[in-house]
Amino acid sequence: MSHDHRKEIDMFSPSELNVINHAAAIIKSKAKKDPVVFSSADNVKNYLKFSLVTNDREVFKVLLLDTQHRLLKDINLFMGTIDSAAVYPREVLKVALKENAAAIILSHNHPSGIPEPSQADIAITAKIKAALDIIDIRLLDHFVVGTEGTVSLAERGLI
Repeated sequence: MSHDHRKEIDMFSPSELNVINHAAAIIKSKAKKDPVVFSSADNVKNYLKFSLVTNDREVFKVLLLDTQHRLLKDINLFMGTIDSAAVYPREVLKVALKENAAAIILSHNHPSGIPEPSQADIAITAKIKAALDIIDIRLLDHFVVGTEGTVSLAERGLI
């Protein structure tokens, strides 16, 4: 583990991590009572930063949505190492079909803290989008989350 990575993990004190985890639990609890509707990229960024930013390993998350962009299910589909996660489009399609999703949003964290999408991030997004297009499920966006911010591939014109 590099020194820079250790610094990112230690950026939050145990009490701060407790507050962040508590906030994420509140969001999930509210989502069960009142459907979360993703009406803008900012809504999604706010939702994701609490659930992804504190992970010290890469987590690939899929948000499954209905036709009104209400959250059906939030799934951490793949877990990785400190700098990568193996992502399989087939598994994304399986969960999307199982939950009868009309649209999905992809997201993952960069434990380094820097949310700049890699070429691999862009390539896997294109692969997943092509597969989803065949079964008429829309890929709305792919967000990369880091302690330094969140980047939307759709806002950058990469989807």
